[in-house]
Formats: sequence, structure tokens, C-alpha cells
Amino acid sequence: MDAELSLSTAPFRDPRYAPRQLEIVARPGGEFILSHPGQFATPFDTTIAPLAHWATAAPDRVWLAERSGPVGQDRGWRSITFAEGWQRVSALAAGLRSLGIIGDRPLLILARNTIDHALVAYAAMGQGMPVAPVSPQYGLAGANLTRLTHAARVLNPAAVYTEDAALFAEGLAAPILAGLPVITSANPRPGDVQLDTLYGHGSAEPTARPDQHAKYLLTSGSTGLPKAVICLHRNMAANAAQITAVFDDPEPPVLVHSAPWSHSLGANAILHYGLHRGSTLYIDAGQPTAARFGETVRNLKEISPTYQNMVPAAWMLFAEALERDDDLARTFFAQVRLLQYGGAALGQAYADRIQAVAVRTVGERISFGSGYGATETGPTASNVHWPNARMGLMGLPLPGTSVRLVPEAGKLEFRVKGPQIAPGYLNQPDLSATAFDDEGYYRLGDAARFADAADPYAGLVFDGRLSENFKLASGTFVMVGDLRITALNAIGGAVTDAVVCGENQDRVGLLLYPSPTLPRAEIEAAVRAGITAFNARAKGAGGRIARALILPDAPDAASGEITDKGYIAQSLARTRRAAAVARLFADPASPDVPPSSDVMEFA
Repeated sequence: MDAELSLSTAPFRDPRYAPRQLEIVARPGGEFILSHPGQFATPFDTTIAPLAHWATAAPDRVWLAERSGPVGQDRGWRSITFAEGWQRVSALAAGLRSLGIIGDRPLLILARNTIDHALVAYAAMGQGMPVAPVSPQYGLAGANLTRLTHAARVLNPAAVYTEDAALFAEGLAAPILAGLPVITSANPRPGDVQLDTLYGHGSAEPTARPDQHAKYLLTSGSTGLPKAVICLHRNMAANAAQITAVFDDPEPPVLVHSAPWSHSLGANAILHYGLHRGSTLYIDAGQPTAARFGETVRNLKEISPTYQNMVPAAWMLFAEALERDDDLARTFFAQVRLLQYGGAALGQAYADRIQAVAVRTVGERISFGSGYGATETGPTASNVHWPNARMGLMGLPLPGTSVRLVPEAGKLEFRVKGPQIAPGYLNQPDLSATAFDDEGYYRLGDAARFADAADPYAGLVFDGRLSENFKLASGTFVMVGDLRITALNAIGGAVTDAVVCGENQDRVGLLLYPSPTLPRAEIEAAVRAGITAFNARAKGAGGRIARALILPDAPDAASGEITDKGYIAQSLARTRRAAAVARLFADPASPDVPPSSDVMEFA
């Protein structure tokens, strides 16, 4: 390998993208319309159609694989081919019909990502019965059942599927679920239906139609109580086809992925997109936390993916793992063509560390991109579909998609229209109507800007969530997203994430989650050095950090402080950590506020 290769000189491995296309129209008042004029093929119009296709076109190819035992134990992969998947889905469809639950009300799924979860979901959707996968955190031991209760009230399910009735016993005992049929893969309680018994009722052909409800996915709840987004069969089919169209790549991807199927990223952009492409998906039971990420590392040390999508928290942990383990790096970079992140912004420093290992290992950079959207947009409205190493991009619109950029509060609000956009929210027509503007564009509440004002082809950059930003007492806006990611880059791996605070205060403060592997003194030194360097480059009161407090523990997934996609729910975290926020801004500390000696001051 050429010793002179570097991040600036190493070539990109071909990500197999189709040529970039963009049409842009400038409107009066600083508004822009961006669209992708390319066409996209629509071979499937329901969620079940691609499974039927690949069962014939590639019957022996592995569709799904999972570890056949508890996390942390040595075990092999259990797999299912497309032909086997089609046979089992058809049989389960007949079994669901035998229970008399097929209809307009959904099947509530309370389960982690498993082969059985996928089979029962596609069986129900194929019969025109919507599925409603909710976060496994809603029903595990110790969960706050108010979230599950709210979800069930919104969804009004006809039945429940769970992977393990013992594991989810507390959730299944919630009064809101009383009387509903429960289907379980393991440990049935008296009266529960064992999933395996549903295979004894013959098989049923799919009956789903394109305009039927396929799935309900709950929003994150970051701006209020979660809403149930209606995913039509044709919406999901279109988005998978649109993503496929930005590639010139007939080869089906190999994926290793852990994002939960209760969220649009895992459920639609990975599981269903992978099915559309005839991909092989290895289900990863790891999580983007220091305690659970070892499982992801172990899987990626065995399986060489061609396309790898992880949330930023996972990429940050993976950068460290790659730097430590040459065998992991050789396996991972053997055939991967594309790296992708979603759910939040990934810092440039971490991406550069990963690229440095790639160059050292295989002499090439791997294109590192991102997609952008929301549950309501399929999820993908735009993505980076050209060789890229710059973080923070939202990309450009997918084929068939139009983006409207409207001046709002000194920024450009991002709005989108296309065949992947959900029609609205279940049983909430008023909210559904107000989600769209006067031209039918869905309003995401986020801002965008051009990466290069002189070259729109360079793509859009995420410019903050309009509802997440806040004002200081002086009226100065604090751009939470930009500040958070830039501060984390400056501090480095000593902290895992940050909560930006300061609404109606006279300065900005950070609550920092510490690395679980470093001593406190080392973390404090890194925080002081990083924030000092950050402030030296910052401009204005809204861009400088005046105080920081290192929290005593990790974010709490059970409360929703960290989502199961691995990002911090900023508003909820500030509420849950109210005592820490009070310490952060106490000046001087009042008698009812604990001493603030742990608060770091910055000039």
C-alpha cells in the first residue's frame, strides 16, 4: 500500500451511485424549490410483493439471519431464505385468519428485532392488517407503562404479538391490553397463542392493496405525545424504489443492522428497503451503548457488509473499536461500499478517524453519507448520493421528490412533497391537515442551508431543528444541533453526548454524559480543554459555552431520555435532569439547590 496515501489523496471505493440530478427554481422572497427529475421503477406496489418476487427470483438466497441464543454467548447464525420466508409468511397469514383478527385494527408488536417479528409483520400486512411495532422499551421490566398505555389508546389494536411473554410480562399486564389476544414466540401464559401453532392452518395468498394502511409508526414524542403515522403500502413501496433509483448497482446489499423496527429508520429504510433490493440482513442485537456495543463489534468481525448504516453514537464507539482491532478492520472494510448515519449528526472528527483506518487497511476511502427525513416522509426525503466524506449533509432530493425551502426565523425551513409522504396521523384529522402547507408540502420543522451557495449540487446542510432551538434571556437564538455536535467534536471521546441548556438564561450550559471507561479526572481535563478550544472559535453569546456539568450516570433508556435509536431527547432530558440544570445556572447557589462546585466555569 502506498505510504503516501492520506485522507485527502486516497481514492474513494466506488459506491455505485447513479449520476446526481437536480432541478432548482428560485422564487421571490428567497424561497427555493429543489427536485430530482429522474425516474424510478416501481416493480412492487405493496409491502408483500417483493417477498413473493425474491422467493421465485432468488429462492435460496438468505433473507434474514439472527444469532441463535442469548446476547453474549457463542452461538451460530440462524437464517431463513426468501423461499422459506415466503412459505412461512403465507402459513402465518392463514393462522392469523384462523384467529379472526384480520381487519382494519392493527396488530400491536411488542418485540425486539427477530426473524419471527419480521415474519408475523409481513404476514399481517400481506392480509391488509396494519402492524404497529412499538419500542420494546415500552414493555420491558421496569418500563413506565404510561407510554405503552398512550400508544395502545392511539392505536386501538386487535391483538398483540410479542417475542417472549415472560420477558415482556409487565407490559402485557398493562390494563389497556386486557382481553386482547396475545401471540408469543416463547413462554406463553395461560390463554396466549403460541406462534408455532399458527403454522398448521394451510396458507393464504396476500390480499393487501396499495392504498391500504400497512403500518403505524409512532413519532418520537419530542414535540408532544407520540402520534401514529399512517404508512400506506404504496408509500413504503415508493420510498424503497426511490432509494434504489439513486444507485447503479444490481447487486443486492449485505447488511448488519440493529436500529429497532419500531422506528422508521430500522423498519422502512433498512428492513423493507433491504427486502425491496433482495438483500441479506443480519439482525444485530447490539446497542449503541458502551455496555452493549460489543455484540455489534462481534457481528462485524464475522460478517463483511456491503452497506453499513448506524446511528452516530454507534459510529463513535466503532471508530475506537476499529483503531484497536486490525482483524475487525480487515473484515469490515473487505467489501463495504457505503457508510451511512442517521437519526442525528455525526461529528467530522469521528468520520475522519474511521476513514483513516480504511485508508490504512485497504488504501481507499469509503463514501460516508446520510439521509434525511422523518417518520412521516417514508423516512427518506433526501440523501447523499455521490462520493462524500463531509459530515452534516442532508443530501439532495430523491427521484420524484420536491423540496420547498421557505425563509423562516432567519433560516430556510425544509418542506417536502413526494409519493413516500404519509397521508397523516391515525384518527387525528386536525393534526394531519395542519402538517401540510398551502401547496401540500409536509413541514418537518427543520432548517436547511446550501453547503455551497454557489453550487447547489454540493447538497444541503442541516441547519437546526426550529422547534429545538431556544432563546437566551437576551433574545439571542441558540442553535442546539450545531452547538451540540461541534462541542462534542471538540471534547472528543471523554463524553458520549450532551444536553444543551440555557432557555431564558443569560448564557449557554452543557450537561455532559461521561464515558464509562475513563477516570473522572481525565474526563474533566478533556472537557475543560475541549470547551476552551470551542469557545476560542465561537461567535456571540449564543455560540459560546459558559458552564458545563458532568452528569453522574448514563442516559436512561427506560424513561426515554435516550431513544432506542441512540440519540438524546433534548427536551425530555432537560426535564428529567431539572436538578442538574438548576445547579448549572445557580448563581450563587440558593439554600434549596445543592452546591455547584462540580460546575465548570468558562470565561
